[in-house]
Amino acid sequence: MDEDRLRALLEDVRSGRAAVDQAVAELRDLPYEDIGYARVDHHRALRTGYPEVVFCPGKTADQVVGIARSIVARGSRAIATRANAEVVSALRDAFPNLEYHAAARIAVVAAHGAEPKPPEPTRGTVLVLAAGTADLPVAEEAAVIAGLLGSPVQKLYDVGVAGLHRLLAHRKELREAAVLVVVAGMEGALPSVVAGLVSRPVIGVPTSVGYGANFAGLAPLLTMLNSCAAGVAVVNIDNGFGAGYLAHLINTA
Repeated sequence: MDEDRLRALLEDVRSGRAAVDQAVAELRDLPYEDIGYARVDHHRALRTGYPEVVFCPGKTADQVVGIARSIVARGSRAIATRANAEVVSALRDAFPNLEYHAAARIAVVAAHGAEPKPPEPTRGTVLVLAAGTADLPVAEEAAVIAGLLGSPVQKLYDVGVAGLHRLLAHRKELREAAVLVVVAGMEGALPSVVAGLVSRPVIGVPTSVGYGANFAGLAPLLTMLNSCAAGVAVVNIDNGFGAGYLAHLINTA
């Protein structure tokens, strides 16, 4: 339940359009609902502006469906990240209106009977860059999340440091973006290069793409943390969700 839905419910009670018992029934599961294997945080949208997001790995398909049912029944959109084929199939059976972003591995279920919430005003565009094609799943996760939260998103892919002319050909887009999410594996140098070209926040996302000395993303993580360019923040390895979320928050601050 978000603030708009709560206000509408209270207005309905005040005007007599809704009974007190109806309001109590809707509010009974705040701040969370215990469904046995999860305590679904229905209060999160009131605290942070955005409902709980379901991280699928480690959960069964039935558990993901159960959590999603709980979320949408309380008037919030359910977003499931890192959803594999089994989870998507189960969600589609339960929710015929499922929206699935295959490249990002994100499934979205609209809230029951809810009108789309108008997006928050943003400062501008979130530009998502990927160093190479192998980084696209993480880049797409960041792009889809920022877009779902309400930020305009542009993408610039396969612009790694092995061919800087590919990046420099898009200096106009780099300068015009309000926030830049830069996804890179291997040595992870791209965020430093980008931050040296723009006057906007840069969010570095190290990926686990690379050969043995990449250490499953640890090498680009350390490179990004040690950036000599100012204005670079870094999220965890492969954390496209966190980068997209943070980019949107910066874009609406």
